Amino acid sequence: MSATPLIRRLDTRADGFAATLRQLLAFESGEDASIEQAVQGILADVRTRGDDAVLEYTQRFDRHAARDISALEIPLAEAQAALAALPAEQRAALETAAERIRLYHERQRAESWSYTEADGTRLGQKITPLDRVGLYVPGGKAAYPSSLLMNAIPAKVAGVGDIVMVTPMPDGTRNPIVLAAAAIASVDRIWAIGGAQAVGALAYGTQSITPVDKVVGPGNAYVAAAKRRVFGTIGIDMIAGPSEILVICDGQTPPDWIAMDLFSQAEHDELAQSILLCPDAAYLDAVEASIARLLPEMPRADIIRTSLRDRGALILVRDLDEACAIANDIAPEHLEISTAEPERWADQIRHAGAIFMGRFSSESLGDYCAGPNHVLPTSRTARFSSPLGVYDFQKRSSLIQVSEAGAATLGRVAATLAYGEGLQAHARSAELRLEKP
Repeated sequence: MSATPLIRRLDTRADGFAATLRQLLAFESGEDASIEQAVQGILADVRTRGDDAVLEYTQRFDRHAARDISALEIPLAEAQAALAALPAEQRAALETAAERIRLYHERQRAESWSYTEADGTRLGQKITPLDRVGLYVPGGKAAYPSSLLMNAIPAKVAGVGDIVMVTPMPDGTRNPIVLAAAAIASVDRIWAIGGAQAVGALAYGTQSITPVDKVVGPGNAYVAAAKRRVFGTIGIDMIAGPSEILVICDGQTPPDWIAMDLFSQAEHDELAQSILLCPDAAYLDAVEASIARLLPEMPRADIIRTSLRDRGALILVRDLDEACAIANDIAPEHLEISTAEPERWADQIRHAGAIFMGRFSSESLGDYCAGPNHVLPTSRTARFSSPLGVYDFQKRSSLIQVSEAGAATLGRVAATLAYGEGLQAHARSAELRLEKP
């Protein structure tokens, strides 16, 4: 009896390939009824009882010894002290990443504009930042200072006046590198709270926590469910699915490089997806051999193995044109084009969260320090969504200043259309301005 392969092999020439690919890509996050019910109750409780509810849930879920909500606020001086105490190499890496993220996102900042028509009517758009944003940072076993930088820095570049960070601190344990990243990103307040209760506090406000306009940042299933429920009361960034990487390769990149790139997403969790498209069957063999040889060395080998077995694939394509067509259908979170002349193939890509061009552009650099945001659309939502950016922390107001001459012209147009819709008050509102006082 043959062993189960580490990763499936597919061929676009095979009968039923399209259906097989669609089945491989299928991911339904689903809504766990028990999680939804628990989150609904927590949010309602936080909305009703405020600080007391937040404190009780933090004591229960995070085993926090705080007796008062004020004990859950982390002084900014503590974040600065954590930054000062970091090893020099670690601090330099954080500061380099932060500066690159800042420089990239400064180019995204939109400015207000207007134009004046011949009759003196002025039309335009006013750009303003959100007043207050909540940043959720996972805690406990996970520590994601890079995610903190990717969420907080664009908000600061946009001009957000107040960034409130929430992060669970089980047993009261501080994560120094996360606090250091908060200092580098100039976060304004830090609360040691997490889970659905933190999202509720940010959305509805409590006696001690001012409500925000938008919540961004990753979290577990309870956090995702809470974000779904508060959307509409406040804004959210997105509900992200499992991480994804799609690699298009011409068969000339060292196979170990590509195998490790596939691992880099597979190690996130068992539902992550890693796919390679290549027109060279012998190269796919070489990558498969690299996977088998390198996998036992990985600390998260069990997670990688499950991810590659259940959701990964090495796919033989006819040519790179077909690979690009398949990539557009998949609309991956991360797309590596590991070929000669990568720009040529990038021109064919319409749907991807981030496009990494060339053999030296590993996806891992984008996760940490390249500069573009690593908060990206997943589960094929890159067909209609974009990476997190400064534009997510700015909003647009239309400017309309109609001159007397403009009112005479536009009033007749508006009145005619309003009467056609049966809205007489609309019509008369426009017509009155045609009549001399």
